[in-house]
Amino acid sequence: MGLVYGSDEWEKAYQEEVAKRMESEPKPYIYFTPEWVALYEKAIQEDATYKELAKNWEGSVVLHVEKAPQYGLDIDLYILLDLWHGDCRKARIVPPEVGEAGDFVITGSADRWMEVGRGQLDPVKGMMQGKLRLKGDLPTIVRYVKAAVRLTELSNMVGGKYPDELTPEEVEGLRSTVKDLADRFLGITV
Repeated sequence: MGLVYGSDEWEKAYQEEVAKRMESEPKPYIYFTPEWVALYEKAIQEDATYKELAKNWEGSVVLHVEKAPQYGLDIDLYILLDLWHGDCRKARIVPPEVGEAGDFVITGSADRWMEVGRGQLDPVKGMMQGKLRLKGDLPTIVRYVKAAVRLTELSNMVGGKYPDELTPEEVEGLRSTVKDLADRFLGITV
């Protein structure tokens, strides 16, 4: 049985898993993996530009990556960014019910998120064009458009290996990672 999200036990086990993966996985880390999310969290936390642009921002932003079995993503992933007045209190891959309850949930295919990460799609324009779907208050996102753009820039700075760049063996490794994550931390059986 998996751990219960929000409990001290869940957080401790998640942090231990991330630390283990950061030591054992080759760099650059694959986008959407726990170790990549940890680097992204650190980049946001340490960025003075983001802190200034988002100093009045409150609320969680969830990046919802729709499943893409061709890349080893056999389930939807929800990356929760707990953002508060220029700080990123945490970034975690969370269970679907937690992700769906975020203040702002931005949903897109893995391919769309890779376009965002590569700088080929501006996330705000993507929402306006229906390429990314927003659940939450669009005027609030628009009011903090510079902070949203900075989050995208930070994602690019973190870098990583995109799922569409993986070898067949790496796809199977990502599939295994997602299955373990689902079983242990997300309450999903794959």
